[in-house]
Amino acid sequence: MSQAAAVTQSEESGATPRSSWTGKQLIVLLVIGTAALMVSLTQSLLVPVMSELGVDLHASSDGIAWLLTSTLLVGAVAVPAFGRLGDLFGTKLMVLVSLGALVLGSLVCALSDSLAPMIVGRSIVGLAVATVPLSISLVGVTLPREHSAAGIALISAMLGVGGALGLPLSGLIAEYADYHVLFWICVVGGLLAIPGIVALVPNPPRAGKGRMDYFGTVLLGAAMLALLLPLAQGSKWGWSDPLTIGLLVAAAVLLVVFVLVELKLKSPLVDVRTTARPALLLTNLASLFVGFALFATLIGTATYVQMPAVTGYGFGKSVLVGGLCMLPGGIIMLLLSPLSAKLAPRTALIIGSLIIALGFGSRILLTDSLFQVILGATIAGAGTGIAYAAMPGLISHATPLSELAAANGLNALFRSVGSSLASAIGGAVLAAKTMNLGGHELPTLGAYQLLFALCAGAAVLAAVLALIIPKHSATADAALPD
Repeated sequence: MSQAAAVTQSEESGATPRSSWTGKQLIVLLVIGTAALMVSLTQSLLVPVMSELGVDLHASSDGIAWLLTSTLLVGAVAVPAFGRLGDLFGTKLMVLVSLGALVLGSLVCALSDSLAPMIVGRSIVGLAVATVPLSISLVGVTLPREHSAAGIALISAMLGVGGALGLPLSGLIAEYADYHVLFWICVVGGLLAIPGIVALVPNPPRAGKGRMDYFGTVLLGAAMLALLLPLAQGSKWGWSDPLTIGLLVAAAVLLVVFVLVELKLKSPLVDVRTTARPALLLTNLASLFVGFALFATLIGTATYVQMPAVTGYGFGKSVLVGGLCMLPGGIIMLLLSPLSAKLAPRTALIIGSLIIALGFGSRILLTDSLFQVILGATIAGAGTGIAYAAMPGLISHATPLSELAAANGLNALFRSVGSSLASAIGGAVLAAKTMNLGGHELPTLGAYQLLFALCAGAAVLAAVLALIIPKHSATADAALPD
């Protein structure tokens, strides 16, 4: 029987037995949620301090970019691999391993004053990216049925909350303290979460069978590296550069080989047949588009308000103010995640995606005041919180319990690919339409409006995909293999 069969009787009813939360259950959720939040913070924490890092580390912009790229690339390999290891050897164990990577990698960065060891530290932090999908699975099997949906929704929303809170936190540190404090925050957060999980979170039985597919892991890792590296570096290399094109072609070939290999294995890294089910495939594709919209919110808000007023649209604000503009969106993501748990997952994904589109639509039309910018970003954040919180429910409905952690990891990977696409496409759009002010090339208002239109379109596509996801029923759950 699938995880969903143990959690709910029907998607469309959205009803679960009512009982109050116990103190222990709330503490378990708080501990796991803190772990997920700390890891989510690492994905946006360095963005506002990149220029300061370049000066302090005496490094070029290309070198500094590897502080973000290294985490992205390692995370792309770690997420599916740790998910499968969680199914085979215990989700709680792999959460602790990934949090250990957060602490170790952040400690290396906190003690570093040169570029090379800091890239090493950020690469180790990339292993910790698997914490969030693993935490989703852990909450799903440790909390009782009546609370698991709300817990899963909260942890899933942390992916967006961490990204939104990371910018103002980083802006605050950049203005009033040394950037090393950012890494120490991650060290302390990880050290607080680890003993809490060890002592308070029960160790669920292993659901997976078989053995680890190391060859498939290498194949998928190589494919993700070949895909994400040109997306991260394509603007510098040039999109028509042979290296960029060659890597993208290699990614396509490796993914085809990966699918063919996985189809022949008894214990694959990814059950391709299950993943190809319409419910799971459409959910993952919708996740990609929502991930696209979320990351474009980050790059299209903080930098937007920091642009000088002479551009005709910017407000000339500081890094701190730019980050604070994201804060209401992060808070509302957190507050609205329980609402998603009360809705049928499919319905929540549709509603959330349409709210995201509404938020970006307002960003296109309303450009006169800082309040309008914050309002649009907050609306998009609200939709993101609802949509992100809905996805694990859809995943659990279509996935056997023995593959749940791996399936959540694959879904997180789709979100990451969506964010990488947003970074690449958004960067290209903002670089293509510019104005010259004082010898500096700055994006035009039309460039930002085009980016927001792409985000609104991506959100609408996510809603359309969610609309055609097959409706869930308990009968469908029972038909899934163990």
